[in-house]
Amino acid sequence: MSGRRSSSATTDTSGAAEPAARVTIAEIALEAGVSAPTVSKVLNGRDQVAPETRARVEELLRRHNYLRRRARPKKTVGLVDLVIREVDSLWAGEVMQGVQSEAAEHGAEVVVAATHGTTTETLRWLDNVSKRGSDGIILAVTDLTPAQRRQVTSLDIPLAVVDPVGSPDAGVPTVGATNWQGGLAATQHLLELGHRRIGILRGHDDALCTRARLDGYRAALEGAGIAVDPALQQPGDFYYTTGFSGMRDLLALPDPPTAVFASSDLMALGAYEAIRQAGLRVATDVSIVGFDDVPNSAWASPPLTTVRQPLREMAALATRIVLQGADTVLPGSTLRMELATHLVVRESTGAAPGKSTT
Repeated sequence: MSGRRSSSATTDTSGAAEPAARVTIAEIALEAGVSAPTVSKVLNGRDQVAPETRARVEELLRRHNYLRRRARPKKTVGLVDLVIREVDSLWAGEVMQGVQSEAAEHGAEVVVAATHGTTTETLRWLDNVSKRGSDGIILAVTDLTPAQRRQVTSLDIPLAVVDPVGSPDAGVPTVGATNWQGGLAATQHLLELGHRRIGILRGHDDALCTRARLDGYRAALEGAGIAVDPALQQPGDFYYTTGFSGMRDLLALPDPPTAVFASSDLMALGAYEAIRQAGLRVATDVSIVGFDDVPNSAWASPPLTTVRQPLREMAALATRIVLQGADTVLPGSTLRMELATHLVVRESTGAAPGKSTT
């Protein structure tokens, strides 16, 4: 997920898109200055292509939104694979429910593979799916090595990515959220409450959504004429522990922030505990905005102001794409889809100390 805002990256799934002329392999080959079989090898993940040639062809495939025509299997196996880094979080639970509900509509069962970020677990899943087959694969906030991606491509199973970590391969549909807009809205909300020292708790720095949310935060500050202070940016990983440690470090600054935008709700809840241990109060002393709107956000004390991203809808759309085909679900549309985020204001944000919103 590149952090820069891109108008071409967002698809409005509620309206019909104008059909686009489908580029052919021959046209891609002509533009790349290679043969059609070479383009086919890139699409099939074969190794017999020079790295610089592969990169040139993949860039053209991405630029033209080339969607590989896959022959649907004559006999389905009734299984959809969800490959996810971890399953022990409310975020993962929302994604799993989205996949499960859509798969059930198509009479399919869901196989969940948790990779835990390890090559061993990923290879075990690849081995299993190659033996039993699958009607579709959904990758959710997990990344594969180039060799693993080629292995997945060689299985010739429809694939879609939910909330991609890095740049997806050419021809692979992705479903994300408007992360830049979400970061912008969260920070603007705090600015409107009079806050000027606003910190951010970042997620995984290699995740595109982290960079997009950070860019939205920066854009809001710059739009208000406030210099972006690197000291107010704490690294993290979307989890509770780094939310706690990052907030603790921010509070230890000579001039601590009066408000913080956390890149996930779990990090925001970790920040709650750091604020409590410092003898301060959420909203009164330090305002907090999260991101995700997982179910327990509304049950926190105080209820968490957060940016809602439609996780279930994102996962359901990705599942529909692999089971029905991208052209059927979104005729003539881009392969990069972003569903809208919006700010949910609750009780974890208040006026900056010494300020009044009236």
